[in-house]
Amino acid sequence: MPTPTDYVKKGTLRVIEPAISLLARNNVSPNKITTAGTLVTVAAGAVYASGHIMTAGWIMAVTAFFDVIDGEVARRTGRCTVFGAFYDSSLDRVADGALMAGLTVFYAINPIHHNFYMMVVCLLGIIGTFLVSYTRARAESLGIDAKVGVMQRPERIVLLSVPQALFGLFWNGWVLMAIIVLLTVTAWITAVQRLAFVYRATRHLESKPIRIFTEPGPAPPAPTPSTSAPKAGGMPATRRAQS
Repeated sequence: MPTPTDYVKKGTLRVIEPAISLLARNNVSPNKITTAGTLVTVAAGAVYASGHIMTAGWIMAVTAFFDVIDGEVARRTGRCTVFGAFYDSSLDRVADGALMAGLTVFYAINPIHHNFYMMVVCLLGIIGTFLVSYTRARAESLGIDAKVGVMQRPERIVLLSVPQALFGLFWNGWVLMAIIVLLTVTAWITAVQRLAFVYRATRHLESKPIRIFTEPGPAPPAPTPSTSAPKAGGMPATRRAQS
């Protein structure tokens, strides 16, 4: 069943179709687009840390453009590669970490909005966000598609851009705090949901015994008659060499 994010993505694709076509015609590397988007996101994290929350929100809105077009350009130019998917996923982790780290620094150094508890929430948000991506990647390595959960990356990007771009530090920063708490709680819920999903998917495998097949090794050499009798209480030479 399509999610609201899917409808938003389809609408966004219609709007930015001319830009996607232009990049595809010029054979622009999708990896370069991914890199540019990550650099813009890291810049948004730095702006969050400086306390210009509304400006950072608008910068984050630009990064959504890069998140959409890199995959589309890769498909249209026939440059969908395994490394490209790995590179995109790796830089997504850099971007997620930069955003939450910027907000952590904001609550640590801002003289007006300094808040120890929000620092802790941001740090928990970083861990939860990384768990969300790790659990899915690890599940895929087991052949399981664990794309489940209440909060995935597109939703996180929307919540870290639109409310901040529109409201900034409205209501003395309570809107921003509510968004961060929501992101942190839902990230941990999503991680637990994926753990439970993989557990259910693999539960029937746990009851089956694992059979290990090994290739038959070469036959041991036939023993040769000893030319001398072994000494009493002694140890064979080969055994002594292994001791």
